Amino acid sequence: MRTPALAVLSALTLVATVACAAPATPPPPSTADPGILRQTKDEIARTAAGLRRLDDLPLYEMTYHGGYDAEAPLTEAELARRGDGWACSLFHRPGRFGRNFDWDPNPAMVVHSRAPGAYASLSLVDVSYLFPPAARPDLNAVQDRRRLAHAVLMPFDGMNEKGLAVGLAQAPHADLPARTPGRKVVSGTRIIRLMLDRAATVPEAVELMRRYDLDFTGGPQLHYLIADRAGRSVVVEFAEGRMNVLDERYLTNITLTGADRNTKLADRRYRLLSEGDRTDPMRLLEKVAQHHTRWSIVYDQENLTAKIVTGQQWDRVRDLRLAATG
Repeated sequence: MRTPALAVLSALTLVATVACAAPATPPPPSTADPGILRQTKDEIARTAAGLRRLDDLPLYEMTYHGGYDAEAPLTEAELARRGDGWACSLFHRPGRFGRNFDWDPNPAMVVHSRAPGAYASLSLVDVSYLFPPAARPDLNAVQDRRRLAHAVLMPFDGMNEKGLAVGLAQAPHADLPARTPGRKVVSGTRIIRLMLDRAATVPEAVELMRRYDLDFTGGPQLHYLIADRAGRSVVVEFAEGRMNVLDERYLTNITLTGADRNTKLADRRYRLLSEGDRTDPMRLLEKVAQHHTRWSIVYDQENLTAKIVTGQQWDRVRDLRLAATG
């Protein structure tokens, strides 16, 4: 597992396009290949100018201006272009979507994004997956800043301007359906970006997921909690070669497909979440936190705001807002 020295980096504000100079290695792409991120020179400059350190957590902020290819794979070749086990607890109650991200002590970012033609969204990203193992991002390095811009493509949880909220958690195992010839294959985080960009409701999000083949290679097996402003919520997980959509409001790290109530309640965090409907959402996340909880966030689906705690510093709650961008 990756364990960079930074505890949690958190906060990136992305408005959405990075025309890139040619990479040193691998060989430079043709002039017809702009990469996944696309920006004008002015948008590149505005993105770089917005990168700053907010506190000694450390907490960072960046505003990314431009667009991206939401379906293209994120490869090391793409990340190298030059520029001038997840344990988790999630719950939904009408209007609120909460989650603890429990993993290694990696850098993280809050991402505000609005690509052309996409819904505006607010999301959280573990940015260690953009860097080699144990690498420490340097905000003064042009190459590192460009790698960080790719965080827009890797949301681990998030909410869009329609109030749709999505989060992932590690599943004990996942039996993905057989690949469909001609269908796009995307990663377990990229499907969240696609949902945030294109889906306004739970039914729309589920239908969108059915149009893609997922690939969990290189990471843990995953399942998802999806909820919308109308109060609907489902868990999507993969078993017996099928995508299963379950009427659920809580998600931890147990398989829910085929599980009865007693099996679910035997899981301590699932039981605490199910018993905590009258508990303040952030206090509920504190109750189910583990020693490796990296961030805790509560999305307000009505007001399009969020409250976040990093590193279990429960007395330091930061307010976030899903702002219109352009």
